[in-house]
Amino acid sequence: MALLTPQAVCLIFLAALGYGLATIGLKIGAASPGLSAIAMILIGFSAAALAEMEILKEFELGVVYIMMIGLETLMVLGYAFFIGEGLSLRQVGGASMVLFGLAVVSN
Repeated sequence: MALLTPQAVCLIFLAALGYGLATIGLKIGAASPGLSAIAMILIGFSAAALAEMEILKEFELGVVYIMMIGLETLMVLGYAFFIGEGLSLRQVGGASMVLFGLAVVSN
């Protein structure tokens, strides 16, 4: 497996950001469906797909996917906190396990 280059890390971040944006769009659309929510979903998924396709040309799916999920988890949890949705101890534990698993498999 090749080491991740700065460009690869950037693409992983962009893919995670795209998935996070789409998830936020889904949350907004659930509360009040509209064109802005649909646009966020489409832009997010499109950006994520394009970034992921580019990075998967050189790197293994498992490593890339786990890193994206870890970053997306942090982004979505940050958004949930920002909009006032509290996290239960169980949810914090689950998020911690995802992040710990990311650390374990990325070494």
